[in-house]
Amino acid sequence: MIDDARSLEMDFHGDASLGALSAALEPHAGKALVIDYGGQTIRPGYHVTEVKAGSFVTLDCGGNPDAWRETILQIEDIAQEGGGDYLSVDKFRGILDQVAQRVELDAGARLTFEIGPPDAAMQIFDVDRLRVEVDRAMLLLVSRSAICKPRHRVKQAAVGCCGPKVAGTDCCAT
Repeated sequence: MIDDARSLEMDFHGDASLGALSAALEPHAGKALVIDYGGQTIRPGYHVTEVKAGSFVTLDCGGNPDAWRETILQIEDIAQEGGGDYLSVDKFRGILDQVAQRVELDAGARLTFEIGPPDAAMQIFDVDRLRVEVDRAMLLLVSRSAICKPRHRVKQAAVGCCGPKVAGTDCCAT
């Protein structure tokens, strides 16, 4: 979606993969990568402290098994001494390329950000959207909420339900 002649937005709706974000950033290599998380803008000089490639096998509270792969980018929101600049998109992608030479990163894996200043607990975020402007690419993150997966599935199914609902529930009658 184009906002004006100088801005472009790509929506991820909290469901970005490493490969999708990397591809969206690729044409903007020389721009500064600015991250907005929890309603605040990360400071210039932020530091990518760790890249984690995880494979999860779980059992939710309804007894349903699940499995997925995830790439977790841990970022310290710290100001660089003497000012500093934001990482460029090219430098950020270069860090991920260096990691990929030593750790198997799945391009289709769910992408998660863990971010916080050094004196506070990290918070978990998903990618909501990428806004590309003349001189920067702004990565807008949204907090990841805890959910009960069985209840979430029922609500999702109820939204798409084309029949009557069972009285007193969010479930569809069959």
